[in-house]
Amino acid sequence: MFAGKADLSGLYFTILGAKFTYGNFINDVLNFLIIAFVVFLLVKGINRILPSKPAKPAGPTQEELLTEIRDLLKQDQQV
Repeated sequence: MFAGKADLSGLYFTILGAKFTYGNFINDVLNFLIIAFVVFLLVKGINRILPSKPAKPAGPTQEELLTEIRDLLKQDQQV
């Protein structure tokens, strides 16, 4: 295992003479979870250190857009 202390590879069961070693699978799953957690913490730490991108300025509201469309339609009707 990743820490080198717990080794579950010796776990198995037999059915009709076939040996199923589920201990290796458990070792692999635990190693994956540990490594994924470490990578997650690294990415989270790097994102905290790096400067964030400035937020984009807010665009016009829906009411402002509708008002502008109304005014343009009025201009087209008058011409």
